[in-house]
Amino acid sequence: MIPNDALTIEQVGATVPFYEFVQDGIKFYGFDTSKTPPPEPMVNAMIGLKLLKEGEKLMMINHKSPGGLFPKVEGEFDFEETTLEDGRACVIFSKKSEINQATDFSQNSCNG
Repeated sequence: MIPNDALTIEQVGATVPFYEFVQDGIKFYGFDTSKTPPPEPMVNAMIGLKLLKEGEKLMMINHKSPGGLFPKVEGEFDFEETTLEDGRACVIFSKKSEINQATDFSQNSCNG
């Protein structure tokens, strides 16, 4: 989960607050779209993924697995998904090493 002491950061076009924090020496960005309707989770994920540099991570909290997002970003980003105690999905994204931008960040709709 996003720590209570995380700093809020402004992101143009975001529909939810974004946060920045350090965990185990790794810089994280995070957001929670668990209470937003489509396409907001996809829109916010693309905004967050644009922030990542190698060695940084993005934490997405959502009401379910963002399955439509994964094929759009898997060329450039690795991701690990876990289910939180309350049933929400937590996905941690990281930028793959030595990959130039392969993601079309304008593809931010879930198409279903």
